[in-house]
Amino acid sequence: MSTQEDDDNDYIALDGYQIFYEMQGRKFNTLNQTYMLPADDDEIQRFALFHRLLKFVFCGNSFPGLIQETLQSGEHRVLDVGTGKGDWAVELCDMFPSVHVTGVDLVPIQYQEVPPNCLFEIWDANAHDLPYEDGHFDLVHARAVHTGIRDYPHFLCEAGRILRPGGLILLIEPDLRQWANNKPEPKFKHGAGPRGWFTFWETYRRCLFLIGIDVTVPQRLKELLEETNMFEQIDEYEGEIPVGFYPRKKALLTVGQLQWMAYDLFLPALKPMFLSVLGLPEASVDQIIEGAQHDLYYTRFKLSSRLRIAYARRRPN
Repeated sequence: MSTQEDDDNDYIALDGYQIFYEMQGRKFNTLNQTYMLPADDDEIQRFALFHRLLKFVFCGNSFPGLIQETLQSGEHRVLDVGTGKGDWAVELCDMFPSVHVTGVDLVPIQYQEVPPNCLFEIWDANAHDLPYEDGHFDLVHARAVHTGIRDYPHFLCEAGRILRPGGLILLIEPDLRQWANNKPEPKFKHGAGPRGWFTFWETYRRCLFLIGIDVTVPQRLKELLEETNMFEQIDEYEGEIPVGFYPRKKALLTVGQLQWMAYDLFLPALKPMFLSVLGLPEASVDQIIEGAQHDLYYTRFKLSSRLRIAYARRRPN
């Protein structure tokens, strides 16, 4: 498997098309203006931390046991939506040499040396139908992509279209609400709780709403799958993810550390979004981020988040 250091991330243009622009010293994609998270080294590192965290959630794998049972025999075609650097896709190819994985993303930041059964493509799931034939894939995997897709129900219908009957879909989305001392944000009275932390997340959800993103998608994955009438055997899972160094169990402590490091990278990454979408003065945005950082570094509360996972089978035609 290739490593991040092995590859050159300084892509500037592809066939004459400018694929990055800079704002506030961060690099962003030009293909999907809805997805306003950076596409630079810090963001690649954040998703690497998220990938490692998920392996703890799935007991050492990058997917639930049902996926492994499905892929371990025979040839299968897999689509990885929002592949990022390509960690999940490459790991799957290494584990299952007869599985062919296509990873799609907004920018070409993927590993350049990959197994022969791994292919990366550039595509925007927000603006277009997926460019694949009906029933082409045996598995569609999408994680942490909903904040770049305005019409998530349409995306699910497209995923159903390109899945063969009996094929699997696996969706993984972080919940945009936060918890403190095992209570969600709405349970705290105004001004109570880790106020800097909650204010940051309130601001983030407001930005997403203004650019047309349904911030309730993560907690409604099962419902949205049902509404397509294309899936059966729908199941969902809610994972509690600690944020920080307070868990006593070793595995949970590692998860908490990984989430803490990922959030440490995430907070400053949203400065360009807050500035451009809300039009706030830079000093106000800095204050929001610094308030969240203070609660992340010094809070007296046990912060946690939720991870929403749903998977289902494509109904027979």
